[in-house]
Amino acid sequence: MRIGMILDASFPPDPRVENEAVSLVKNGHEVFLFCLKYNKKQEDEIINGILIKRYASNKLEYKLSALAYTIPIYSFLMKKKIKNFIKNHDIEALHIHDIKVAEAVFKANKNFNLPVVLDLHDNMPEVMKLYPHLQKFPGKYIISPKKWKIKEEEFIRKADKVISVSPEFLETLAIRLPKEKEKLILVPNTIRTSFFKDYIIEQSILEKYKNNFVLLYLGDTHLRRGLQTAIAALATLKISIPNIKLVIVGKNTTDTILKKQVRDIEIADYVDFEGWQSVSLFQSYILASSICISPLHRNLQHDVAYANKIFQYMSFAKPLLVSNATAQQKLIEKVNAGLVHTDRDITDFTNKVLELYKNEKLRVVLGKNGKRFVKDEFSWEQTSKKLLHLYDNLQA
Repeated sequence: MRIGMILDASFPPDPRVENEAVSLVKNGHEVFLFCLKYNKKQEDEIINGILIKRYASNKLEYKLSALAYTIPIYSFLMKKKIKNFIKNHDIEALHIHDIKVAEAVFKANKNFNLPVVLDLHDNMPEVMKLYPHLQKFPGKYIISPKKWKIKEEEFIRKADKVISVSPEFLETLAIRLPKEKEKLILVPNTIRTSFFKDYIIEQSILEKYKNNFVLLYLGDTHLRRGLQTAIAALATLKISIPNIKLVIVGKNTTDTILKKQVRDIEIADYVDFEGWQSVSLFQSYILASSICISPLHRNLQHDVAYANKIFQYMSFAKPLLVSNATAQQKLIEKVNAGLVHTDRDITDFTNKVLELYKNEKLRVVLGKNGKRFVKDEFSWEQTSKKLLHLYDNLQA
């Protein structure tokens, strides 16, 4: 089947898009990826068997995307490009990555009537409520998460199949839209076995932290990810664990707040802000760590989604310390791969770190449990089977 994936962003990187596309290609399908480019020099290319088709965009169009369900300009502009993409490449099925571009795809598809798979990476209407620009003028008054939620339900009804990342999210969708329950399919974000089997160690990272007890955080550092809790806990932890170091690999525009917090409580020697690093270095950072953390704030998005980092952590047999955001708490407790702290509770976070620090045997047991789970049950090679079955049975 000639599958047209629609991503209204540049590519790469997007691990979920790439994992899905590569698996479909290996299963005998042709995958054409519609994506955007902001550099005129970028050309179409083939990446890991994926036929990348780049369409020109610009900053204005990007800004209009936030208003996709306030005014229809963005969907109108994208519809023209998507129609061209479908026609030029004889697409037989459409795979929409998230709801921002969904209206444009459904409008473009009126002329073709192709089967549509809607891929919900996030609980987007809930995520939007957390965006800083929606907390103040003018975003607060012109962008409505409620409208996006109505649109999300409309697109779920229109799609032939709907896939998403966690059982908790699909359960909420089944409650909201009971008539659509049969079209909902779980395809979680997991990691390829190559992540923990085929990698190169960066010795300088291991050397840098060889004398530290490292708490590691990988990924986006927005305040809702909970790093303020970890930073605050260091004020106490540094007394009991003099060689402790919080290593943060990632960044966000809110990092200025985190860095000010570090200065205010005078713990600069105990925190490393590494910024964004190549994914090829993640394995080395994980190997250099003692405990890996995911201190997410609880909210309607985090309660129904897994952060990919927890599988990266587990694959190297590291014990986890995660907040009680529902999805990750259920998983970690089921697998017995780490400890759980109450979100935003500095004392609880501190106590759980100390418990792990004082009990090396527990750290080893929890780490082994997590590694076994990822290796035997929850690698991408295992969890992608439902995606492949979906397309093997999708009627063009």
